Amino acid sequence: MSETILSRCEAQGLRLTEQRRTIAQVLEDATDHPDVEELYARASGRDPNISIATVYRTVKLFEEAGILEKVDFGDGRARYEDAERDHHDHLIDLHTGKVIEFVDPEIEALQERIAAKLGYTLKGHKLELYGVPIKK
Repeated sequence: MSETILSRCEAQGLRLTEQRRTIAQVLEDATDHPDVEELYARASGRDPNISIATVYRTVKLFEEAGILEKVDFGDGRARYEDAERDHHDHLIDLHTGKVIEFVDPEIEALQERIAAKLGYTLKGHKLELYGVPIKK
């Protein structure tokens, strides 16, 4: 991914208030999959004048513009990640809710083979695995 969230917003001509810039920077800095409340906590830590309503509106705007992608890991919380990140899959720890990103060439190749076997060219996919730690 070569461009930042902020630069993609600017390239799309989105009006960027200081609060939207702050939210974009918080999203850019995120190494996890924050929900709106987590984004609000982080953004309001940088700018106490940001309201949760502003975060909701900004996230919706960025999602509609294709800058953010909403992900749902079955915990009732809509989470967000940069829509232009390199492809990866997710493993969700059912005990802690931790989301682990991974890429596995064997899984990627298998999915391509399955699609071809069924007569399709694969154009994209999402893989989410749900598990609990193995007790040792």
